[in-house]
Amino acid sequence: MLPTLFHGHPFTPFLLSFSLAFAFSLSPLSHRAPNSDKKMAANGNGEFSFGNTGKGTARNGLSMIQTHKKQHGICHDDSAPPVKAQTIDELHSLQKKRSAPTTPIKAAQPGSATLTEEERQKQQLQSISASLASLTRETGPKVVKGDPARRSETPRVAHTSHPHFTPTIVVSDSALKFTHVLYNLSPAELYEQAIKYEKGSFITATGALATLSGAKTGRSPRDKRVVRDETTEDELWWGKGSPNIEMDEHSFMVNRERAVDYLNSLDKVFVNDQFLNWDPENRIKVRIVSARAYHSLFMHNMCIRPTPEELEDFGTPDFTIYNAGQFPCNRYTHYMTSSTSIDLNLARREMVILGTQYAGEMKKGLFSVMHYLMPKRHILSLHSGCNMGKNGDVALFFGLSGTGKTTLSTDHNRLLIGDDEHCWGENGVSNIEGGCYAKCIDLSKEKEPDIYNAIKFGTVLENVVFDEHTREVDYTDKSVTENTRAAYPIEYIPNAKLPCVGPHPKNVILLACDAFGVLPPVSRLSLSQTMYHFISGYTALVAGTEDGIKEPQATFSSCFGAAFIMLHPTKYAAMLAEKMQKHGATGWLVNTGWSGGSYGYGSRIKLPYTRRIIDAIHSGSLLNASYKKTEIFGLEIPTEVEGVPTEILDPVNTWSDKKAYNETLLKLAGLFRKNFETFTNYKIGKDNKLTEEIVAAGPIF
Repeated sequence: MLPTLFHGHPFTPFLLSFSLAFAFSLSPLSHRAPNSDKKMAANGNGEFSFGNTGKGTARNGLSMIQTHKKQHGICHDDSAPPVKAQTIDELHSLQKKRSAPTTPIKAAQPGSATLTEEERQKQQLQSISASLASLTRETGPKVVKGDPARRSETPRVAHTSHPHFTPTIVVSDSALKFTHVLYNLSPAELYEQAIKYEKGSFITATGALATLSGAKTGRSPRDKRVVRDETTEDELWWGKGSPNIEMDEHSFMVNRERAVDYLNSLDKVFVNDQFLNWDPENRIKVRIVSARAYHSLFMHNMCIRPTPEELEDFGTPDFTIYNAGQFPCNRYTHYMTSSTSIDLNLARREMVILGTQYAGEMKKGLFSVMHYLMPKRHILSLHSGCNMGKNGDVALFFGLSGTGKTTLSTDHNRLLIGDDEHCWGENGVSNIEGGCYAKCIDLSKEKEPDIYNAIKFGTVLENVVFDEHTREVDYTDKSVTENTRAAYPIEYIPNAKLPCVGPHPKNVILLACDAFGVLPPVSRLSLSQTMYHFISGYTALVAGTEDGIKEPQATFSSCFGAAFIMLHPTKYAAMLAEKMQKHGATGWLVNTGWSGGSYGYGSRIKLPYTRRIIDAIHSGSLLNASYKKTEIFGLEIPTEVEGVPTEILDPVNTWSDKKAYNETLLKLAGLFRKNFETFTNYKIGKDNKLTEEIVAAGPIF
């Protein structure tokens, strides 16, 4: 009799197998007749049975084991030759095949030798070693490709130093070790690295990688530094109102050495070689060296991903980021005011990050670099969204947080060129990035389905909160931070325009959320007015309601991205006006804020009305409307827009208290004038004519 088995006991399967084996060992087979050890023989029906048994029962009393012949006389056989591997490690190695070059080795040019694949690999590692070189020791680390955890894999290529450098006699321990380079890993590989080695990394229910950025959950603009040298002294915007806080060359080199030493001390570093700018004639090669898989995946999504062919010929990068964010800067270093420092050296084309793991510092640091490099090529860099209609009409959307830039630039009837960073050059517009960086707080499928559906495998989710069992994300939870973010490739958006380029824009739309309630829902701007409002970069933040309703707070951000511009705002404005004039673009000021009174008294302009206005701009019908000019700001407003109540087009009509309206209008005009005082003393060219034209386009009272 079989032993009693207890349901749910962890050893139940073992007991069952043991019991069956014990039962069979005591069967009559142990006392079988001399002829009972014959092999199985086939009978006439194609069945197999133990010899000398009854028709349906074996000699041991158990049911006879039978197999039936299948059609065409072929019996089922799922056996296969054993694997060739001799060890488990060898078996695992058979599971993965190496990525082979996708292009043949190019034919040799006259007077040049053909490179073998091994030589290509060596050149690539030499370039990475050069990037990680300590300038004091004049030698790069010994770098090899591959994960150090896979000890059985022998590195294909190793490199110890620059060919033209002589290693110094005094070396540190880091010169004795190999630094493993995880080079341009795929999202799947980076998931594995993050989940295995980075605490706080999880896969969410939709397949995104949820991770934490550490103590810093946003950018640190006061810790951003730019080297002030002979070149940047006269080129960059310094002083009052400028985002550029200076540092000297020596202090930068101290921080650079600190970052490089930290990265070289690690067993492995992640290296991304990628591009900025979809315009192939003006793209920038960037290299990002980081210590975290999360940072590598973030930049994989946000920069333009090279094809295998492009990666083979990548060569030396135009700009390099050293992200040693886990390691703090030295507070005793000159110009340092905290343990965090984000440093740009435009002459060396390098950026160093210390003391912050927030990934957005890399994205916006490169955007600042583009604001410096692109104008040198007569290309305008823009902090804007961009979409294109079916007829090829392109629109740019500028706006600060809360103005509706993302919502209005995302249009299912139009193709999305990009959501945040663009260039306007001789060939038209091009997206700088290869991905989107969307806010996630209060995200819902109903309100923003494209962003919601883009959060899937490959997407990085920063600082979100999720259910520990189901891994469902709660986008309303602000426990870690309100600045929760998702970074995903732009192709995750269904109506993305690939490649992300388009013709010259026809419309330049400046968005303002005016909580004072005195700006019209839409105004057509002259060129000088476009420059004025572009330089101003106005919106109004809703004040807190503690101790009753407080008045809104006006916010001004030059070029709608003051934290990232490098040159004086007037230079960008002049370039914008020049391109608009050359290509026949029209400027518009669209208020997505309040009407009928300030915040607390009036009401916010309905989104369907704003969409109708945007549609009228896209279609060109608003150009043919009748216009009248407002007082103080001198804005041209249409008398009629299809689908929009006529009375709200002129804000004075919506205020019951006309005196309060006039007082509020004058107050806002005064805020504009005070903000613009920073820019009135800046001259473009030999005279002050352009500056005077821009100032004259502001409010007059």
